[in-house]
Amino acid sequence: MAVPVTEPASRARPIKARHFVRLKLRVMANNFRGQAWRAVLFVIGALVGFWIAVGAFFGLATPAFAGDDRYALLVAAFAGGLTVLGWLLLPLVFFGVDETLDPARFALLPLPRRTLVTGLFTAALVSVPTIAVLLALSALVVNAGVFGGWSAAVVAALGVILGMLLCVAAARAVTSAFATMLRSRRVRDLAAVLLAVAAALLGPLQLAGLAALRDADWDRLAGVATVVGWTPFGAPWTVGIDVAQGRVWAAPVKLLITAVTIAALLVWWSRSLESAMVGAASSGPARSKPEVSGGAVAALFPRIADWLPRDRFGALVAREARYWWRDARRRANLITIAVVGLFVPLMVNVGGQGFTIDSEQGFDFTTDTSPVLVSLSMLFVGLLAAMTLANQFGFDGSAYAANVIAGIPGRLELRARMAAFSLYVLPMLAFVAVVMALVLGEPTWMGFMAGTLFATFGAGLAVNSFVSVLAAYSLPETSNPFAMNSGAGVTKSLLALLAMVATAATGVPTVIAAALLGDAWLWLGLPLGILYGVGAALLGSYLAGDALDRRLPELLSAVTPRR
Repeated sequence: MAVPVTEPASRARPIKARHFVRLKLRVMANNFRGQAWRAVLFVIGALVGFWIAVGAFFGLATPAFAGDDRYALLVAAFAGGLTVLGWLLLPLVFFGVDETLDPARFALLPLPRRTLVTGLFTAALVSVPTIAVLLALSALVVNAGVFGGWSAAVVAALGVILGMLLCVAAARAVTSAFATMLRSRRVRDLAAVLLAVAAALLGPLQLAGLAALRDADWDRLAGVATVVGWTPFGAPWTVGIDVAQGRVWAAPVKLLITAVTIAALLVWWSRSLESAMVGAASSGPARSKPEVSGGAVAALFPRIADWLPRDRFGALVAREARYWWRDARRRANLITIAVVGLFVPLMVNVGGQGFTIDSEQGFDFTTDTSPVLVSLSMLFVGLLAAMTLANQFGFDGSAYAANVIAGIPGRLELRARMAAFSLYVLPMLAFVAVVMALVLGEPTWMGFMAGTLFATFGAGLAVNSFVSVLAAYSLPETSNPFAMNSGAGVTKSLLALLAMVATAATGVPTVIAAALLGDAWLWLGLPLGILYGVGAALLGSYLAGDALDRRLPELLSAVTPRR
């Protein structure tokens, strides 16, 4: 019998970056198979993204259309810098990153770290956001070509490509690093602080930008743009304008700055990626557990839920409360609520018309605001907090089968999930109301601000209960809490928009009451807001619970990740 001759391992074809791209495209196709609604949402999201990109292209190409190169540097530096900043922070606080190719699945394969990082980085470039951003920022190539000819356009095109590589590398490095930190409980507080600081950077930038536009000192803005152009945030985007304006020597230096930054980010990502794959992050040496009075049942109840009754409802709340604190993906959402919940009302009420910059007195904050404006900002915070539950069953994944087998009634399930989530969120909302009242110098507003927050949050719980039952989707099985399956990012964005609009509509009565009742709302806001929020949440759990009982098999199939 002839024995087949196998090809030696030494002659096996090496793994290239294109193999990762082909694998990603195949996994994307498999994710859409049998789920036409997800494919439709992906196409709609892609079309919307490209439409926005075309509008941004014409906006950024305004200097070329106007034939005036005075503002070309401003457009390149600020638009490019904000793009890099957005790729750094938005994946952490909202969108997440596409992790169709979960790095953990390559842990047992004999792949060099350089091959793995190069392949995953190349595959990350194949995405709708990358193409849309390239389309929008290609306007910088047009600007450079109009003012400096083909040579400036070529340099600008090279800068835009490097800038896009910088954005993707920054997003992957930061999310991977935070994923590793959040998995380790010892450093989760440090991760929360770093994320808060990173998100808070948007505030001073917004304030400085508004003040600069109000003063209309274009010479000062040009100086700021020049400084930004020498940082990694603006270096790749301004090289074309530098060539067009005669600063040819600056182009290679800025391209070198960009290349070095990209290399440093990839090295950082490779280290955190390897740690995530092999599970190097740990919570430190094991510590002896203190004895818990009450037996094994009491040990299952975390401190925040220790007061709950030892029945089925209490057990469900205790389980969810424990998951919200220990699951890295859920904990990342709690951090987002804490940061954005305080950041948004501060920027709306303090960073508006009452902010000025004086050359002698420096920064000056004047809080000329109204209860209606405050109520609107509180409404946004409340709906943002509740929006986290729009895919609450997706956090469970295939583990939700245990609830299906146990036959837990839908109404009881939803009420328990609402209660567990509220144990963490309600103190945050109360803290936001107190801080805003002190910052605005209106302590009497504390009650109606808290009432608006609680009312909107309760209404949001009701709305998102329906969304989570009717439009659930699976999340990738990975340790990265910011990871999303390909296409799920578009789904998440559209569902979030739907949930926000519906919650805002249900929370509008509090804003109307603030406008019509005047001073009376300062005292009625808190009790009426609590009653409205609790009533809306209970009604939502009652109605959505029936839908959950009817859709248990479909829901389990939707949240189960596809292999």
